[in-house]
Amino acid sequence: MNLTQEEWVSQYEADQNTVILDVRTEDEFNDGFIANAINIDIHRGQDFVTEIEALDKNKNYYIYCRSGMRSAKACEIMNQLGFENTYNLLGGILDWEGTVVTP
Repeated sequence: MNLTQEEWVSQYEADQNTVILDVRTEDEFNDGFIANAINIDIHRGQDFVTEIEALDKNKNYYIYCRSGMRSAKACEIMNQLGFENTYNLLGGILDWEGTVVTP
């Protein structure tokens, strides 16, 4: 499901069962990420699928990338793998107005 930044933030802040997932490359992630995000690079093909399959399907996943394209694809893949609650951040981190953490 695609959510605007406002919807995405208000929904995950009210959600006790949430995982924030960054599907960008490790280099992009290291340039700055949304607090508490875990990084699984969608461009890693089967390794991406393997890591996603190891996640808890009962959690709610708030997913973002640079612009919203890769995260939309990640939501599709996760839905096919049996994840029911995936939320794509429209506009990605490019449009993000919140805090960005740098490692």
